Amino acid sequence: MAALARLLFLLLSLRRLCGVALFLSQLSLLSGRAGSLMTTKHSQPQSTFAKSLTSTSTNTPYFKAAESTEIPPYVTKCPSNGLCSRLPPDCMTCNTNYSCVYGKPATFDCKVKPHVHCVDENNHEQENFTISMTCQFCWQLPPSDYVCTNSTNCMTVSCPRQRYNSTCTVQDHVHCLGNRVFPKMLYCNWTGGYKWSTALLLSITLGGFGADRFYLGQWREGLGKLFSFGGLGIWTLIDVLLIGVGYVGPADGSLYI
Repeated sequence: MAALARLLFLLLSLRRLCGVALFLSQLSLLSGRAGSLMTTKHSQPQSTFAKSLTSTSTNTPYFKAAESTEIPPYVTKCPSNGLCSRLPPDCMTCNTNYSCVYGKPATFDCKVKPHVHCVDENNHEQENFTISMTCQFCWQLPPSDYVCTNSTNCMTVSCPRQRYNSTCTVQDHVHCLGNRVFPKMLYCNWTGGYKWSTALLLSITLGGFGADRFYLGQWREGLGKLFSFGGLGIWTLIDVLLIGVGYVGPADGSLYI
């Protein structure tokens, strides 16, 4: 009997222990669910706020890029409210017709560039207009229609006459086909300020002392004439003839004025 009573007591004790363990496990499970719910509730507004910030910064920017108001450099060459047909070529864009007959008048359809304002003969503002000009390329224009760079390193008095490479630019009021800036071979044509009449007068009057050669900047020849008394007059006569026909010129190679 005593052994049976002990066995029953042990079974009851084990049952109680199992019940306590089951209670504790359920309690821990419930506490874990509650913590996850609290975390979800707190994190949901934060993610929503972050999404709202992202959408605001992506779709609706706070600042807009300022529109460009820079004026092109060609506008300074374009007279405001002047006749469209008299605008410089840099102020317009034209449809070039290369099939025109060379040397004959031709008409071209043109349009003013942005920021350029011009009017017609009736003082009405217009953007599209026509211009008339002679059908020829810019490098075929007469010398009076373009300006070229000058060179002071070539000899103007030489045989044959020297040439130099120059860069020429068409004047603003002239219209032509092709490039408005082009290279050209030109004859040396510059002056250092020496007068032909002064050189000839010195050669006739004081040529025996080398005054003409000194005036033209030819110091060696001037000293030679000075100490030889004009080559006993022969050198003096020869210089009068050479200066008279323009064969002897300034030492810097320039032309007489």
